[in-house]
Amino acid sequence: MAGASVARAWDACLALEFARVGEGTLLARRVHRGPLVVQKTLHPEGAQVCQAIVVHPPGGIAGGDRLELAIDVGDNAHAQLTTPGAAKWYRSAGAHARQRIRAQVAAGATLEWLPQETIVFDGARAELATTVTLARDAVFIGWDVVCLGRAASGERFRRGSFRQCFELVRDGVLVYTDRALLDGDDALLDSPVGLNACTMFGTFVVVAPTLPDDVVAACRRATASVEEVEIASTRLPEALVVRCRGRSAEAARSAFVRVWALVRPALVGRAALAPRIWNT
Repeated sequence: MAGASVARAWDACLALEFARVGEGTLLARRVHRGPLVVQKTLHPEGAQVCQAIVVHPPGGIAGGDRLELAIDVGDNAHAQLTTPGAAKWYRSAGAHARQRIRAQVAAGATLEWLPQETIVFDGARAELATTVTLARDAVFIGWDVVCLGRAASGERFRRGSFRQCFELVRDGVLVYTDRALLDGDDALLDSPVGLNACTMFGTFVVVAPTLPDDVVAACRRATASVEEVEIASTRLPEALVVRCRGRSAEAARSAFVRVWALVRPALVGRAALAPRIWNT
């Protein structure tokens, strides 16, 4: 039954290395163990950008599962990673499920991490950790959207736990960290200083050698009129962080795509072209 804990836990690992070859980027090395794969790489924008769709064939993450994704983007390469659908974290009888993402982005390289939303079922015990390590002149553009409970079916996140940690290391120095520690029916879920009874929250992070002030201002203007979500942009010394909360994952992604459409041309000189997999 969907959402039930399963007897067998998956232990899956996927390591990807992207390299600049001539004027293009290729997936130079791919190693996987268990059900975490890249079925095919694409070049929808031409040779310079290598797009990889990360697939977890079981379709959901249950108690006891362990998923690890390692991404290495070599000098001057440009990799874009996304997923074919929402990541579903099923309820657990007690064991925690864990996902760990480690990314290395070398000199002059760009990594875009643009997954579809994460849905945390009531009763799930989920732990997510992401560490992105960048060279001084590397670019990172990434987001995540988290839905607590299946709002479309009226489910609330009343049991279980959700732990999330994001760390950004630039030129060997930790420059940004973000942690979420939420338990089912935690007071923080309803508090105005927490989620304010919202069932969804998201974060968009942009890091680049320079972040022009006019681009940051344009991002704030572009998201000011977004409906169904509360959204705010913060300029940090090393990054632009855009946060939102609300009840609609679609509205959050729409807001983030607006930001992406502004920062991508400014930072990497390419228009934001939505992956076709988002429409299937």
